[in-house]
Amino acid sequence: MATLTVLYGTPTDAEAFRTHYEQVHVPLALALPGAKDPRYSLDVTTLAGEPVFAMFSADFATPEALEAAMGSPEGQAAQADVPTFATGGVTILVS
Repeated sequence: MATLTVLYGTPTDAEAFRTHYEQVHVPLALALPGAKDPRYSLDVTTLAGEPVFAMFSADFATPEALEAAMGSPEGQAAQADVPTFATGGVTILVS
């Protein structure tokens, strides 16, 4: 199994982020082929206090399935959308 986790830093406009994220980006992310148990949270906190505003996570059967999803038209659309709203930066983790 492979898990994709995306951490979003604090945006310059929290309300604009929320609106775009929930209305545009989440539907794109939910369309990733092969994504299992996709989930997201807003207003995330860390134990060490680093500023993380939101996170998205989804599981894939294999690392190759994750790679294929990110290379698919749906994955490309989701990736292309990130700069339109993620003004606080993004950290992408694969585990």
